[in-house]
Amino acid sequence: MIKKISVGLLLLALSTSCVSKKIYTDLENKFADLKKENRKLADDNEDLLKSKNKLELDGTTLKAEFDKLKAERDKLLVDYTASDRNLKTLQASYNALEKDSNEALASNINKNRELLAQLEAKQKTLSAEQDRLNKLKSDLEASSKRLNELESMMAAKEASMKKLKETLSKALNAFEGKGLTIEQKNGKVYVSMENKLLFQTGSWAVGVEGKKAVVEVAKVLAQNPDISVLIEGHTDDDKIVGNIGGGIENNWDLSTKRATAIVNILSENKGVKKDNLTAAGRGEFSPLLSNDTPEGKAKNRRIEIILTPKLDEISKMLNEL
Repeated sequence: MIKKISVGLLLLALSTSCVSKKIYTDLENKFADLKKENRKLADDNEDLLKSKNKLELDGTTLKAEFDKLKAERDKLLVDYTASDRNLKTLQASYNALEKDSNEALASNINKNRELLAQLEAKQKTLSAEQDRLNKLKSDLEASSKRLNELESMMAAKEASMKKLKETLSKALNAFEGKGLTIEQKNGKVYVSMENKLLFQTGSWAVGVEGKKAVVEVAKVLAQNPDISVLIEGHTDDDKIVGNIGGGIENNWDLSTKRATAIVNILSENKGVKKDNLTAAGRGEFSPLLSNDTPEGKAKNRRIEIILTPKLDEISKMLNEL
């Protein structure tokens, strides 16, 4: 579309003015700049998606490591119980051998020596088993302590996210029922805003009512500086037709611009840490409902603000295990 406009303006200029060469050059330069900007936006979008996928992969890895540690703790407990039983059996055997030895000592020196040799062997076995048991017990206590610390830390993160959801629900109470929902799942809080609250068709300019809602979210984020924030733009599968909104190329482009518009509003609050914010465009490729109905399309046109607790401390603890 931009190139068609440039060619048209060139023909017009050639036919009407002696300075047409300069106008043509300016138009060509502007067109080249727009192409560069488009490539840069595509590259930025790809980097953001990679970051998101890495965060999700890191969360999955942490969960797997946690499950592995818990399984190891349970295995140590089973070993400890079995060793304790063996120790008691050996102790009983030792006592029996000692008793037999005392009774046979007077009448049978040779047999007594054999019994003493057996007793010594049992005693060595008992001592070795006791050492092993002590080590297992120490390992179990250390693992249990680290596991309890990790569980406590994860519980604290879950509680903080629950409190964050409650705070957001209270701050955004006036907007619920107007296309805004808040949900907590998978250790994250999701704030979903339908386009009817935020944007006009084909536009990425946030309306007055929608901006009020985003400003309220920013106030809560300013009070929670340790939260990572991913803003995802989503569209239905209607194709971009014509020169909508000043040159939107496709749904990827539109969803990215809408996500960036939300980031810009959040950034206006000085208390919000900008390095916690990430904008991503998902286009039509992550629908909530089928796009076969108007209702489904309306639900799919949305902005999702995904709040995730930072897991640096938990990752460090897992690396130390």
